[in-house]
Amino acid sequence: MKKINLIPALFLSVAILFTACKKDKNVPVNKINSAKEFAEKLGPQKQTHTIAITASAQTISLKGGTKITFPVGSLTKNGIPVTGEVTVVAYEMLKRSAVIMGGTNTNHISGAPLVSDGFIFIDVKANGESVDKNLAVPIKVRIPANRVGVTQLWEGVQNDEGQMAWQAPKPANGAGQREVQSTQGEFAFDFGMLGWINCDVFWSYSNPKTTVRVEIPNNPGTFASFRGFTGETFVFFCAKGSNVAAQLYTPDGTNKVKSYDDVMPIGEEGRLIAFSIKDGKYYFAKKDITITANQNESLVLVETTETNVQTEISNLDNF
Repeated sequence: MKKINLIPALFLSVAILFTACKKDKNVPVNKINSAKEFAEKLGPQKQTHTIAITASAQTISLKGGTKITFPVGSLTKNGIPVTGEVTVVAYEMLKRSAVIMGGTNTNHISGAPLVSDGFIFIDVKANGESVDKNLAVPIKVRIPANRVGVTQLWEGVQNDEGQMAWQAPKPANGAGQREVQSTQGEFAFDFGMLGWINCDVFWSYSNPKTTVRVEIPNNPGTFASFRGFTGETFVFFCAKGSNVAAQLYTPDGTNKVKSYDDVMPIGEEGRLIAFSIKDGKYYFAKKDITITANQNESLVLVETTETNVQTEISNLDNF
């Protein structure tokens, strides 16, 4: 049998491997491969708190300053009072950048844009399973207020296409929609259910309203749903000087979406942005606009980096 000297081959393999590794160090690697991963990893992060059900109310504080109090008897599972320890799972969307990077929006269920005063998500798990959404006793919520005035309460829902919108909360246990006045730097209110809870007001103008249509001619994928559960590409309208993050997701033809019909105030300024994450590649486009009647816009995506997309979205907090 002919003997083969494997040592030179081994050294050659090691040399090739070393060279490849050295080259890889100079190539930026996007660790996020999809819109869903983008929302999960770069959007607002899940916060968890463990509380014990006792004879007194329990309060948790979230990182953004939101405080949630669970009164005695508020939590049930299949209508039966919960006992022992529970885990509270929460998210905070208190800035426009958080709304967008989290794959959420400020769309009223009618399609009218809302100006966000901040919103949160709350779930409570007992023995690993979610408790009843409707509460036996309303929780008490305090969300930081960045302005003086009145806000309104909304419940987040998903429509048949998997998109998110906000509607007046059902009057569960006496907690229906109502206005809340900011007091001492916060909006404090009772809420009768868990899930998505929002403090928003309508982006109200007396201007005539129109429909804005946007085409993404080089869309690398499909338009994204709520939190990027499906699709790759998000399109948003961000009002100048108002905390509006209206997602455009209504189909309007190949690679086209539109606002809801006749909800965009003519003459108002804002910025259209589109971004897409597919197979680890990032694409972005933006355009500052003044809304005109029957407006049609085209945004051409340009390949970019994760950092640049994050920076562009973060800059919208001061737009």
